[in-house]
Amino acid sequence: MRIKAAVLWESGKPHPFTKSQPLRIEEIELDPPGRGELLIQIKAVGLCHSDLLAINGERAKPTPMVIGHEGAGVVAEIGAGVDGFEVGDHVVPVYVSSCGRCEMCRQGRPALCQPATKANMAGTMMDGSTRLHKNGNRIFHHSGVAAFAEFAVISQNGLVKIDPGVAFEQAALFGCAVITGVGAVVNTANIRLGQSVAIIGLGGVGFSALLAAIAAGAGRVIAVDINDDKLQLALQLGAHEAFNVKNENDDCVECVRTATSGGVHIAIETAGVPQALDLAYKVTRRGGATVAVGMPGPDASISLSHLSLAGEERTLKGSYMGSCVPSRDIPRYIGLFQDGKLPIDRLTSRQIALDDLNEGFDRLADGSTMRQVLVL
Repeated sequence: MRIKAAVLWESGKPHPFTKSQPLRIEEIELDPPGRGELLIQIKAVGLCHSDLLAINGERAKPTPMVIGHEGAGVVAEIGAGVDGFEVGDHVVPVYVSSCGRCEMCRQGRPALCQPATKANMAGTMMDGSTRLHKNGNRIFHHSGVAAFAEFAVISQNGLVKIDPGVAFEQAALFGCAVITGVGAVVNTANIRLGQSVAIIGLGGVGFSALLAAIAAGAGRVIAVDINDDKLQLALQLGAHEAFNVKNENDDCVECVRTATSGGVHIAIETAGVPQALDLAYKVTRRGGATVAVGMPGPDASISLSHLSLAGEERTLKGSYMGSCVPSRDIPRYIGLFQDGKLPIDRLTSRQIALDDLNEGFDRLADGSTMRQVLVL
């Protein structure tokens, strides 16, 4: 079938993207679903920092590629061998289509599925093939989803059925921002009632983590960012303090440590830049845990004090996809949203159309927005 999609033909084009136009909206061909696959009519897609890294070339992806991975849609057609889905089901794609058989999957850690990781790096389906093409030339899939399009073919292992009562523009956020941020708090950090938590970086993931920390009963929640408007929203959502790291009159580390009597029990970094992770480590107290969530380019690194790591019994942990089991966690998090405990509807800054994607990624690159959602 012929579909309209946003195709990244070349990564690394200069910012602003409204001038360089890395994403081109055009008609391409989409093959029907194969065995174990479904055709999904895409209804809404969030603009994520991981998409931006594919566009600006910080994290190399094969091109041409249809990017976009944080989506929601409706099952339009079912391939052979698919169980548990019907046409018309509302679904959220997951950007790691876990195989269920590798070592990581057997350990209950599907986000680290080895075959899915390999396929995502290659921009293919799990079997190494693609379903997108134009004029006989293959087009690659971003994270097995390729959501900036009218339709997508996705593995049944990469889909979670959801309550149809949830609006698509809200449901889409559960595919990345929410499972990543909430999961980092409740799965990776496993916070306990009354602990202090700092969230470093207030994008969609950071705000999701902040809401989760509040819902989980954190004793003190500290928000840190470089944008005053985001910090003000964090306070409105329940953060106890908010600090702008760019404030020249304050030492942000000292501010956080003073506000929490020596540092937070848990610091969660979601910005995806080394300076943010360094800050997160420095505001964590003795015996505390620092959780790295943000996804920078492959060359990003920080220096840590070996002495403080060992002598203060500090913990530095990574969290990918919120250490989630999507089929378990996405419905659970949606239930918390429906109960009013995770007000993620407050996180969408604007809705855009396909033709507005380049402008939307300019706003994301400038750090001047939270979660923008493409609505089809």
